[in-house]
Amino acid sequence: MKTPRLAIVVPCYNEEEVLQETTRQLSEVLENLVEGGLISTDSYILFVNDGSTDNTWMMIHQYHESNKYVCGLNLAGNVGHQNALMAGMDAVADKCDVAVTIDADLQDDVDAIREMVVKYMGGCDIVYGVRRERASDTWFKRTSALAFYSLLKSMGVKSVYNHADYRLMSKRAILFLLRYRERNLFLRGMVPTIGYKTDCVYYNRTERFAGNSKYPLKKMLNFAFDGITSFSVKPVHMVLLLGGLFLCLSFCIFVWVVYSICIGRVVPGWASLMLSIWFCSGCVLIALGVVGEYIGKIYIEVKDRPRYNIEEILLHNNESPKA
Repeated sequence: MKTPRLAIVVPCYNEEEVLQETTRQLSEVLENLVEGGLISTDSYILFVNDGSTDNTWMMIHQYHESNKYVCGLNLAGNVGHQNALMAGMDAVADKCDVAVTIDADLQDDVDAIREMVVKYMGGCDIVYGVRRERASDTWFKRTSALAFYSLLKSMGVKSVYNHADYRLMSKRAILFLLRYRERNLFLRGMVPTIGYKTDCVYYNRTERFAGNSKYPLKKMLNFAFDGITSFSVKPVHMVLLLGGLFLCLSFCIFVWVVYSICIGRVVPGWASLMLSIWFCSGCVLIALGVVGEYIGKIYIEVKDRPRYNIEEILLHNNESPKA
């Protein structure tokens, strides 16, 4: 096997506080891999600026001029983490043999990239970066993450436990992933469906080097719900089962009322009646919301709008941007 050209794709949103250190560490990783003969000398880092409102893109410009490894991709507006990742992988697909995606916050161990490359050289098309433990997370985040992955599994969604978006993908795996045209992206569920040979690299996750998390609770909940509804229709099946359960329950109540009338027993029940009405109404609204969520996704998909718009791209070696 020839020495592969590696591209490290790094989505960035307001990462000016950490970008200098991220560039230093990733450049060092590439330098060591080149010296070890594991990757070619024209390997590079692609920072994808996802509509940052701070100096992130200006810093990427500066590092591109002073660092032979740094390239940049500036998106015209904020399109979200998953779309930014896809934009980066689309940009490097024909300019690399293998790509690693990693967040800019340095929570993921950059030294694991070496082991990923070694496993790629051993025949793996996809190598997942998996956390050994979540000691740096709060109790709530650890518990909610466990519940999330368990829920995904129960819904039939293929995913790797404790894996986020730190992974290596071969060129052919990336090209196949780019054939997925949906707008509601959940890469943690999409990549395992590709089907090529995979393996895992385990590492210890640390706290952010600097700056604040770009995934507050609201975004995390939306991301989790998107992951479930993008890969499973079981919530709709559950709504159907819930409807059947209420139908059976209402029949039992009807039989009990008729029986009470026949034996002359007064049927009290303003409180229980109102409770039942409110409860059933709440379930109906939840059911409508679940079905509406799927209809909303269909609405977004059928419009078939572009996922992102590239404003500017910075490359080395006189390469031209991908059309």
